[in-house]
Amino acid sequence: MKYVRRKRLAPKAYVDGILKGDRILLSKAITLIESALPDDNELAEEVLSTIIPYTGNSLRIGITGVPGVGKSTFIESFGKHVTSLDKKLAVLTIDPSSQRSKGAILGDKTRMESLATDPNAYIRPSASGSALGGVAQKTRESMLLCEAAGFEVIFIETVGVGQSETTVHGMVDFFLLLMLAGAGDELQGIKKGIMEMADSIIITKADGENIRKAERAKIEYQNALHLFPPSKIGWYPKVMLCSSREETGISEAWQLIEEYFKHIKKIGFFDIKRKEQNVAWMHHLIKDTLTKRFFNNEVIKENLKSEEAKVALGIIPSIKAARNLLAAYDSDKPPTDN
Repeated sequence: MKYVRRKRLAPKAYVDGILKGDRILLSKAITLIESALPDDNELAEEVLSTIIPYTGNSLRIGITGVPGVGKSTFIESFGKHVTSLDKKLAVLTIDPSSQRSKGAILGDKTRMESLATDPNAYIRPSASGSALGGVAQKTRESMLLCEAAGFEVIFIETVGVGQSETTVHGMVDFFLLLMLAGAGDELQGIKKGIMEMADSIIITKADGENIRKAERAKIEYQNALHLFPPSKIGWYPKVMLCSSREETGISEAWQLIEEYFKHIKKIGFFDIKRKEQNVAWMHHLIKDTLTKRFFNNEVIKENLKSEEAKVALGIIPSIKAARNLLAAYDSDKPPTDN
């Protein structure tokens, strides 16, 4: 079956639509930047370069948590509160994708039915693919497109907690960690590094018979946070309780975030953070581009399988195979065992 390339618009059509807040064109533009086709990559780069002056003014908030913590439920309640304040909200949700089929369920939009129909909200699910940190390969670019479309608040919901969650932390201003109470030893369910990055911890499902457990967990987490060195901006993370079902603690959580942004803008850290994020984006693009070029190189394609076989059979160590392939890439010559 012959592949038929989807018809693409001119760069100006995407840009004009995005700047007007056209959600259909915004979605098409995000699909464009997520494409792996070389022609689409060139078009996406042109669109991104044009909209850059209209980006950088939103509040970027990363939301992560352990499995079962209720991220989607929390985001829907929290998002509805944000939109009730007449703010435009974009939610970029990341679903884990299969390493075999590369497909994903992408069910977050169906789990946020009320928010999905809110005129002030836009939900875009994407697959995590091979990207680390529970983010999609083009999350940064999608965020910039949403900013150019006029969204004042951006939520990035990640797959879950892991060491590579630092990827999310590097692209947002406020890192919100959701935790459960009553799920065993409270401080064993998460790595220290994630807690150190958190600007706030919210214990979810703090209602009914679980309220006492949640209050105990709050004390434990707050005590644990006091053991960490203070942040360079003088912000002390707070532990809060919330119940998405009873809608308690939601407005307080938003007030805390507003307090945080007021603080970092007052001391000039907001602008510093933006510059750091731009540089991090550049480094990410360099690594991504080099990886693609390496594996798309014809010499590498010809010799990768044989090097993998040698490593699997123990003929040569992995480090030797890697050096062989890198040398072949640099010289465009077949690798040798010497």
